[in-house]
Amino acid sequence: MSNALLNAAIVAAAAVVIVLVYGLATRAFVPRTDPIREDNPGQLLGDRIQVEIRNGVGESGLASTATHYLRSRGFDVVESGNHTTFGIDSSFVVDRIGNPQAAQRVAAALGLSMERVREDIREDYFLDVSVILGNDYLSLEPFVGSPAP
Repeated sequence: MSNALLNAAIVAAAAVVIVLVYGLATRAFVPRTDPIREDNPGQLLGDRIQVEIRNGVGESGLASTATHYLRSRGFDVVESGNHTTFGIDSSFVVDRIGNPQAAQRVAAALGLSMERVREDIREDYFLDVSVILGNDYLSLEPFVGSPAP
């Protein structure tokens, strides 16, 4: 009985060590996206990149999932909901204040290439970046590994 208990404790300790090594490796080798804006041409309040997320697919819960994902990475998601139309093929990020670095940081956090960053400055928008989710959403970081709807 003593050997079985000792073996179980060794297996449990080995599992804990594996989890800790994995956590250390991912923190050391996986680059983190910084949610702090460097420039603030729109004179927005706060230092966090402010984002809106729009669901351009019509699939329930997409904007909510992306909101949770970006907030967990330190971005300030100020609004989420449906886009004006559905059927958007490819997801993209829109720079709203003339700060492409902020838009690029959001794109990197989502796993989008820099070619998917656009500029459409809107002085009446009080945020840095808009994210429009398209039909390719399953390839984005918030949805990788999620079951298809």
